[in-house]
Amino acid sequence: MKIKIVNRSAYDLPSYETRASAGMDLRANISAPVTLQSLERAVIPTGLFIELPEGYEAQVRPRSGLAAKKGITVLNSPGTIDADYRGEIGVILVNLSNEGFTVNPGERVAQMVVARHERADWDQTDALSVTERGSGGFGSTGKS
Repeated sequence: MKIKIVNRSAYDLPSYETRASAGMDLRANISAPVTLQSLERAVIPTGLFIELPEGYEAQVRPRSGLAAKKGITVLNSPGTIDADYRGEIGVILVNLSNEGFTVNPGERVAQMVVARHERADWDQTDALSVTERGSGGFGSTGKS
């Protein structure tokens, strides 16, 4: 699939690191380091602008290494880029660790996954079908 992209960053286009990768790394397009203190958040620009076809979205997700090793994650995970959005892709990072974390220019801060989606039409009704699970919520299907 071809997707139009404008790259106003100082870095190469996002790319898949391996043949089976689902996500492409997004880099911080900043001119100087940005330090996030504990529980602080910031929008990190990427310098990238995309034109997705209708029926697709791009999801901005955390990088597992940053999350596991440094406590850095994408606050609205996954962030959704809609097909009609033409602004710069920004990554809302949050520092969930107890220590400051510095984002350096060009650092890989998130990953982006392009995915097909469906549009739903509501069919309002007075009752839903019965299932074994029923209305059991969070943790209701777990067995000890």
